[in-house]
Amino acid sequence: MSSRANSRRITELESRIDYVQCDGLAAMKIIKHCHEESTSNMEVAQGALLESVVVIYDTAKSARGFLTLKAYRLTPQAIQMYKENEFTPEALRTLKIGYENLFIEIPIVIKNSNLTNIMMSELEELIPEEEGTKYLDLGTASVLENQLRCMMDRVDELNQEAIKFNRYQHLVVRQQQDKNRLLAKRAQENAMRAAKDEPPLPDDDINKLMRPLPVPPRLNPMIVAGQINTYSQHISQFCAQSLAKLYITQSLQSAKESKTTN
Repeated sequence: MSSRANSRRITELESRIDYVQCDGLAAMKIIKHCHEESTSNMEVAQGALLESVVVIYDTAKSARGFLTLKAYRLTPQAIQMYKENEFTPEALRTLKIGYENLFIEIPIVIKNSNLTNIMMSELEELIPEEEGTKYLDLGTASVLENQLRCMMDRVDELNQEAIKFNRYQHLVVRQQQDKNRLLAKRAQENAMRAAKDEPPLPDDDINKLMRPLPVPPRLNPMIVAGQINTYSQHISQFCAQSLAKLYITQSLQSAKESKTTN
C-alpha cells in the first residue's frame, strides 16, 4: 500500500502540464477572483508544488481593449532566500539576487476553439462601428498621468526605505564609536589594575551592552525598485507608441491640407 502511494506521489511530481483547456465562464471567474498575491504566499505555494505559478490580470490595459495576462514564478534564489528567512544586504549579496532575478515570467498562450471563434465573429458583427473608434483616441494624458502617479508613489516609498537604512547605518557607526570608547577606557583600567597586580576586568559586559542592531529587511526596497523599473519601461513604451500615433496624424493632416490647397 505504501509503495503504491509513493509511486503515485512520484508520478504526480514528475508530471508536467503542457496544455490547459479552459472555457470562457471559468476564465471569467478566475479573473474576477484573482487578487494580488505576495511573494511569501508564492513561496509557500511553490514549496508545496514546484510547478505552481501566479497569474496577474491587468485591468487597466484590458479595459482599453488589450487583454493582459502574465504568469510569474519565483526563482530558485528567491525560494532559497525565503527558506533562510534572511533579507539582509549580506544575504542578498551572497545569493546574488535582485529585482531582476526575483521572478521568472512564464509565457501564456491563449487559444480559442473553433466554436469560440465563430461566436466572436458573430459578436463582432453586433458591435456598432463607432465603438471601435475609441481605440484611435489621441488623448494620452490620462494614461501617462496614471503611470507617472504610480511611479511617483513608488519613488516616495523607496525614498522612505532609503531614509530608514541611512538611519540604521548612522546608528551602527555611533554604536561602534561608543563601543571603541568603552573598550579604550576598559583597557586603561586594566593597565592600572595590572600595575597594582590586580586581575583585569573582562569585556563581556561591554559586548552585552553593545548588542548588534537589527538590520532593516531589504526585500521591500528590492520589490519597489523592480516596480519603478517596470513603470519606467511602460512609460517609455507608451510614449514611443503615442509619438508614432501623433506623427501619423500629422502626416494625414498635412496631406489633407495640401489636397485642400490644390
